Parts: sequence; C-alpha cells; structure tokens
Amino acid sequence: MPQELILTFHGLGEPPDSVTDSEREVWVPVAWFEAILNASSPHRVGLAFDDGNASDVEHALPALVDRGLTARFFPLAGRIGAAGYLTAQDIADLSAAGMGIGSQGLHHRDWRTLRDSELHEELTISRRTLAAIVGSDITEAACPFGSYDRRVLRALHAVGYRRVFNSDGSTGSAGSWLSPRTSVGRGFPLEHWVELARAGGEGRPGPVLLGKRLVKRLR
Repeated sequence: MPQELILTFHGLGEPPDSVTDSEREVWVPVAWFEAILNASSPHRVGLAFDDGNASDVEHALPALVDRGLTARFFPLAGRIGAAGYLTAQDIADLSAAGMGIGSQGLHHRDWRTLRDSELHEELTISRRTLAAIVGSDITEAACPFGSYDRRVLRALHAVGYRRVFNSDGSTGSAGSWLSPRTSVGRGFPLEHWVELARAGGEGRPGPVLLGKRLVKRLR
C-alpha cells in the first residue's frame, strides 16, 4: 500500500507572548515554511496545521494559494475569535479557498485524561461549531498532543469521524483511518525538513516505531 507523509505545522513567524516555551519549539519561521513547500510534491506530502493560530491565514494561506497547494487545518473550537487565533470568518475563508477543516476539540486538552462526558463534549461540540461555520460536516479529527488510546479511538469512531490523525511521526498507509503525522519544529535544522519533504512517502517506519503505535492502540 502506498505510504503517505504528513507534515504538521503549529505556528509560523514570531510566536506571540502568550505561547509557552514548549509551544515555541514548534513555531517555525515563514521562510522555513516556504522552503518546505517548495520542496514538497502535492502527491507525496500532506500538510496540516493544528491549534488554529492566526498565522494560518496571515502566512500559510497565501503561500499555499500561490503554489496551488491545499492543507488540512484543525482549529480549536474553544479558541475561535480569541486574541492570536482564527476567527469564524478566517475558518470560513480557509474552507472557501479549498482547505480542509477538521476538529482538534475545544480546549487543547489531552483526550486520554478526560472523563467520558468531557471527551464526548470535546468531540461533538467542536464538530458542530466548525460545521456551522463552513456549512458542511466535519469528518476528520486531530488528537491534541498526538495522544490517544483505545478509549479515545472508540469514542472518535462512535461519533462518526471518518479519519483521525495523531503525531506518531514517519509515514503511514495512505488514507488510513488512523494516520500518523510528523510535527515540524526547531529541534532539527531546516535542511532536515527540506530533505524529508523531498523524500515524501518513500520512507517507511521502522519496527520500533511500529511497535510503539501498536501499544498506543491497545493500551
């Protein structure tokens, strides 16, 4: 089965003061993003954006449109309209430009730590909120912090999400219901990310990583 590489971005440019030190590690310069785009083939590399930062429309959207590329955006429904985050109109504009819109829940909480009722709210209220903005059903979700287990996956399946993304890294089978993504950050130099984008889905996860993925599904 063909392999798919999905690169995930969290913020572009200079992060606002409200961003924590740990989150700053996954904010990258706009020039990095553009270099990665220039090295990426739309048929070999998927692009995603988490958290719903305002930089999604300020920097990412123009660069994608200029290159005829699309990406998936997973805003936090509970932060819509907050300072530094996407507004409802921003999300509508992303959708109108051909970008995919998915849910990352409401409040950026680790879904594994929530009670069943809290988890249900995260998965359903966020979905309804985003669907009302874009005028169509929301069928994809991204796990905050890439965290999941059997209970979370069952809940996602039960409420009807047709594709779920984590942050397990490396490639995965194209179009699979549970799909790994690789988070782009400052922990590696730009050259690393450019080479990864060029390779696209050619790489395959090793046995250790495959074992870790299996443990997460079963725990």
